[in-house]
Amino acid sequence: MTIQWFPGHMTRARRQIQDKLKLIDIVIELLDARVPISSRNPMIDEILRDKPRLIVLNKSDLADSRTTEQWIAAFAEEGHACLAVDSSTGTRVNEIPVRARAILHAMIERQIAKGINPRAVRGLIVGIPNVGKSTLINRLAGRNIAATGDRPGVTKGQQWIKAGTELELLDTPGILWPKFEDQLVGYRLAMTGAIREQVLNVEDIAFFAVKVLVKRYWATVAERFGIDQPPKDMEDADEIIRVMEDIGRKRGCLVSGGRVDLEKTSGIILREMRAGKLGRISLEAPEDR
Repeated sequence: MTIQWFPGHMTRARRQIQDKLKLIDIVIELLDARVPISSRNPMIDEILRDKPRLIVLNKSDLADSRTTEQWIAAFAEEGHACLAVDSSTGTRVNEIPVRARAILHAMIERQIAKGINPRAVRGLIVGIPNVGKSTLINRLAGRNIAATGDRPGVTKGQQWIKAGTELELLDTPGILWPKFEDQLVGYRLAMTGAIREQVLNVEDIAFFAVKVLVKRYWATVAERFGIDQPPKDMEDADEIIRVMEDIGRKRGCLVSGGRVDLEKTSGIILREMRAGKLGRISLEAPEDR
């Protein structure tokens, strides 16, 4: 299945970001801690050019903490400051303004040397849909000012938001890219809910999810769904479907004749994985690149 999704408002968002760059001091690039590479828009470097940047790994409460630490180290080696947060609970969110000002230390010192009273840092928050931008902004602002939702595409336009006295934020709609050249990227994003399910085949996505999960976290899958027979061959499609059917039977997803309703089973698998009910799971590690 080829996954393509590029609504018109995302095209406008790209142009709007480019128009506002001259007003921005720093870019806060928000990634999903479970899929830092797949949730990193390949167009962003081209759009943002040489703007200072802070990479924020959001939803870190859903990701494997050891893998997240590996990602922070990997980004540091590339010269990018990186911070793991959880915007839903607020964990480490208050460190973002501090880290942003540290990155801009030289700029601020130049202003002071010229006798200019440093103004609030102007930050641009960018990220793909459903990565948690609006939730993060509300945490930083201390009030519900940005629209939030558990589906992609909630933010439709740009708005400036004050986050205390030291940071002003420009929220933007999430931007996906026109086509996923690497289909694994599309599937990983679909697993995390970054792409509307209306444009997907849910069974295809769940099949891919089970294939990934049994490779990386078989013990967790077996415990959560009460199944005990792992695939004999992780690359055998029939074996992966057999695991899905085992899950469906355990959850009572049966239709006439005792057959398993794979569509219903697929929905259960994806909902529970996205909600963190399978524990802390990372779908990508630095070595996967």
